[in-house]
Amino acid sequence: MEGVKNNTLTKDKFSLIRKLVEKNGYKFTKQRKLILEQFFLADRHLSVEEIYQRLKKTSMGLATVYRNVKIFSSIGIVKEIVVDGVSYYELKIYSKKPLHIHFQCVKCNDIIDIDERKVALEYLKVNKAIEDMNDLDIYDVNIMLIGLCKRCREVNECQDR
Repeated sequence: MEGVKNNTLTKDKFSLIRKLVEKNGYKFTKQRKLILEQFFLADRHLSVEEIYQRLKKTSMGLATVYRNVKIFSSIGIVKEIVVDGVSYYELKIYSKKPLHIHFQCVKCNDIIDIDERKVALEYLKVNKAIEDMNDLDIYDVNIMLIGLCKRCREVNECQDR
């Protein structure tokens, strides 16, 4: 398994995450670093099982992965997205897309980030209106659109012919 590039930016990110982990009373162990690396390397949302599969040759157990991902979620490093009873996680801290909507394909179960700027700006307007009308402070949001992705829709169209 190829690790995360060892450049200054990556070192800075891990340094800040280490401080956050330690500030919350946890040690920044080798196992925690390996789990976090998977989020930096992944190009999609990961379940605990998928992280475990990527790391099992390091002799890390499933329970260790599960426990640490829950810790990362509780302190705001990763965000949990539940789809059909399965929890998927994405890096929340250092996300290139801090505000985005998710789309789940009902056929292939892929989770796709919808992060167009115009959509995010419209969401912010709606969010502000909801806060003002209901005297609320909204800290986070989970919006999941459900349907067919382009690839599965094209397969369906081909099969219908």
